[in-house]
Amino acid sequence: MGDAAERTTEIISGLSAIIDRYDGLLVDLWGCVHNGIEPFPEAVDALLQARRMGKSVCLLSNGPRRGDVLIERLDGMGVPREAYQYVMSSGEATWLALAERSDPFHAALGDKCYRLGPVRDASVHTGNGLTMVDSVNAADFIICTGILENEDTVEQYDSLLQSARQRDLPMVCANPDLVVHIGERLTLCAGTIAARYQELGGAVVYHGKPYPSVYHHCFRLTGIASRSRLLAIGDGLRTDIKGANSMDLASLFLSAGIHMDRLGNSPPSPQAVADLARSIDAHPTFTMPRLRW
Repeated sequence: MGDAAERTTEIISGLSAIIDRYDGLLVDLWGCVHNGIEPFPEAVDALLQARRMGKSVCLLSNGPRRGDVLIERLDGMGVPREAYQYVMSSGEATWLALAERSDPFHAALGDKCYRLGPVRDASVHTGNGLTMVDSVNAADFIICTGILENEDTVEQYDSLLQSARQRDLPMVCANPDLVVHIGERLTLCAGTIAARYQELGGAVVYHGKPYPSVYHHCFRLTGIASRSRLLAIGDGLRTDIKGANSMDLASLFLSAGIHMDRLGNSPPSPQAVADLARSIDAHPTFTMPRLRW
């Protein structure tokens, strides 16, 4: 795709300006379709418009829950099922990897698992052969799905992580995101905890954007063979856009999401996006503040 330093982004006013170039969309959820509390009406309308044109829509979330759980959550928010066809999540990819054990890392994990995360993430380890334990001292490995309370800091987990590191426990991270907006509040995600564990020398494998396995699941779901006909949409440069770059997909960056503090609510300048993108080494094809038609 050329030298990253030479890439520029095109500022667009709506998805309708580019939709004819693509047969399918891989759409981030949190910060794109909803804010964790309620959907964004313009984003839902854009997806409905795309579906009416016959475009495939696969929701691709770094949520640490299985796909059916995410669908129930979307139903509860009022996101119509007509707005999408498929759902793939980092939680689903994690569940599949732990059930199938098809690679050396997962095959060697053992069955006794400690979940570092809230009870609502239990679908990630339910029904795939794992035995859950209450202490890292009894565990073969850790599944990290997130922090326990929205106000928690990474420092609050240092003692637990130090204990796990002393036992050389591997960690499976079911959400590579570092932070997320819940309403207007910025909250830590599992990726921040996993990064801290790596700083301590712990071994971590990640499922979700920007890592390849979750994209291959999406390719199978959509059945779209040509990557040039797929557009990835999201608000995270480090996850949504970097992942799209690594998979040779065009991307639409929503600049008023988690990077709003740097880029603001209005259409940013291409230079402002380029400067921030270069610092992360993630380069969007197109940019707009929020998803709209």
